[in-house]
Amino acid sequence: MRHLKAGRKFKRSPSHRRMMLRNLATSLLEHGRIETTLAKAKEVQPYTEKLITLAKDGWNLNNFRRVLAVVTKKDVAFSLFKEIGPRFKTRPGGYTRIYKLAKVRQGDAAPMAIISLLGEEEQIKAPTRPAVVTSGS
Repeated sequence: MRHLKAGRKFKRSPSHRRMMLRNLATSLLEHGRIETTLAKAKEVQPYTEKLITLAKDGWNLNNFRRVLAVVTKKDVAFSLFKEIGPRFKTRPGGYTRIYKLAKVRQGDAAPMAIISLLGEEEQIKAPTRPAVVTSGS
């Protein structure tokens, strides 16, 4: 039984799993969006959002070192504090979005997804109702 056992193992050792999540988070912050499996996207989402929350508070040495402990490229850490963090200054959370793709991976039929950072122009909007057209007779 897996009671109170959170997280996915991906059939990897803990060090390999940790490095995989670090690489996915670094690539997401570097490129803005990545295509990966749905399970990996769901696992890396809170990991990346915690990094953005650290950068959102502004630059201080402790937060920068905490980000560098996760991010594998120093220039990505700098861009996180200079560009990405200030972009989400007023947003209380939810910096990423996962889009499920209709296609599956060719080799093992794994469900694929795109995880991306929200853009400045891309905000969550309430669905609008279409205007009802009545025919006049």
